[in-house]
Amino acid sequence: MTVTACNPQQIIRLLLAASANVSLYGPQHPQVVRLLAQLCSQLESVLESAEELSFMMVDNELVINHQPQDACLFLSRIVELFKARGIEHLGISRGITPPEVEELVQALSTRPGTDGQLASSEHVRFGRLELRLDENEADGCGEVAGSPEALLPKLSEQELEQFNEIYRAVKRHQKLRLGGVVEMVNNLVDVLRQESLPLLVLATLRESDEYTFTHSTNVCILNLAQAAALGIKGQQLKDIGIAAMLHDIGKLFIPEEIITKPGALTDAEFKLMQEHPVRGARYLMEQTGAPRIAAIAAYEHHAKFDLTGYPSFTPGWRLNLGSHLTMISDFFDATRTRRSYREPLPLDQIMNLMGSLAGSHLHPDLTRNFFQLLQPLTRS
Repeated sequence: MTVTACNPQQIIRLLLAASANVSLYGPQHPQVVRLLAQLCSQLESVLESAEELSFMMVDNELVINHQPQDACLFLSRIVELFKARGIEHLGISRGITPPEVEELVQALSTRPGTDGQLASSEHVRFGRLELRLDENEADGCGEVAGSPEALLPKLSEQELEQFNEIYRAVKRHQKLRLGGVVEMVNNLVDVLRQESLPLLVLATLRESDEYTFTHSTNVCILNLAQAAALGIKGQQLKDIGIAAMLHDIGKLFIPEEIITKPGALTDAEFKLMQEHPVRGARYLMEQTGAPRIAAIAAYEHHAKFDLTGYPSFTPGWRLNLGSHLTMISDFFDATRTRRSYREPLPLDQIMNLMGSLAGSHLHPDLTRNFFQLLQPLTRS
């Protein structure tokens, strides 16, 4: 899928042209002044409808506002420019000033390796995609300190009942009560702001009938942690969390005896189960106010990185970044949770399994980044 609006790609063209002209003529040349004015105008236009314009490098691929871009000459040039300067994320937020635009262009035009060339400002942020954890985030015995129960006071019986009522309404084919989902995601965002190690706040499963709520909550937490580490924030971050909470909503339209069956599904039952991404996406597309990424992630979260999953995808289909994150979070939490028909896998087995699936089932670079979240748990 490609960004259809021309403005973000036009901004790339102007960034390339302005930085090249600054290198040739200097910042005061009339041609540079004209290009900077056009760039300011384009940015103002794009940021009227979005808090931030995000450019990310994922596996040598440019992602603009979470949408991978089809390869072309000028996008290849910006990819090479970013790589040469060590830029893996560029965030431009609403309110950027002309001096900040000029500083950005100067940074991109400066010869790679020059000290101080990537200084962030209030509305321009440079970053990298790697997830980093400080050495002091685990105690001296190699065990993770802290308690999920202490860090998640708002995952209460009341919130569980609220979640179940939302799902009961969906099963009755009523309108989605999005406000309750938004409230839960906002709570989780607040908790993660206070805790740098996301695995400390994963909820534990107490009873079998809590599985949907607990699993959706944990996928949300892991999605938020991954997205925040990629430099995503504000409403876009919350939308990725909402998508995680609702990624399995299509299962509500599958017979319950199939969903809760303790043994292996028959071929006919599995074929019916495979319909839940389409049913979930269709339902979410009909809900006023539901973020578009929620329907996309619901549709794509079983696609697999190589598109061999379900539903079937046309060759060249470009998966959304939010879907890649959800696949990783979904797989990790499903394998670490005890179910009636299966014991949870040990952490080292989960990591080995995810590593073997990176590049086929899971996005390879994002999987390696996700492993950084697990490092404090693997220290001896």
